[in-house]
Amino acid sequence: MTHPHDTDPAHSQAHPQSHSHLSDMDLRVRALETLLTEKGYIDPAALDRLIETYEVRIGPHNGARVVAKAWADAEFRNWLARDASEAIASLGYSGRQGEHMVAVFNAPDVHHMVVCTLCSCYPWPVLGLPPVWYKSAPYRARAVIEPRAVLREFGVELAADKPIRVWDSTAEIRYLVIPERPPGTEGWGEEQLAALVTRDSMIGTGLALAPSTATQGEPA
Repeated sequence: MTHPHDTDPAHSQAHPQSHSHLSDMDLRVRALETLLTEKGYIDPAALDRLIETYEVRIGPHNGARVVAKAWADAEFRNWLARDASEAIASLGYSGRQGEHMVAVFNAPDVHHMVVCTLCSCYPWPVLGLPPVWYKSAPYRARAVIEPRAVLREFGVELAADKPIRVWDSTAEIRYLVIPERPPGTEGWGEEQLAALVTRDSMIGTGLALAPSTATQGEPA
């Protein structure tokens, strides 16, 4: 099983940076897509619809509902901690790139953050397509070496003594961060809670929104 990198003021672990070829890989994928289209092997319109499904219809909406249910339902939260794949699948969110899920829970004494240091492994069924920055070589290298500085660039300022655990996704295991539930949301329904959950908060590069900054009833 992939182990997290603990990064607190007393511990920082470097990581090999030999896999920084993502930009070149993007170019190769685009070239292959063009070639396959020219030869008639793929339908650009169908491909566009597939991309739209993950970007717009799925996006982070599924993950937001998973988080909201974990906040509102203690039994589901425990199930998510024991077997995230089954718990998430029970809500109808499963498929390729989401077969082996692990949920990690932010708390007052720890902050979790996800990266894929080798490429861009990402839980598509719950978060949609990965953002461009998640696939970038700088993020993949720096998230492990200096996560606190990376978080600061995302606007997340944590206490200096709060440990950060960086989880390295692989083709076998993908992680979903369950952000801390914002105060002032007692009695809220799951739909209202989902409106506070952002994509970045489920990667660990952001926090859940405060109640005053989201419109109640609209999913993230």
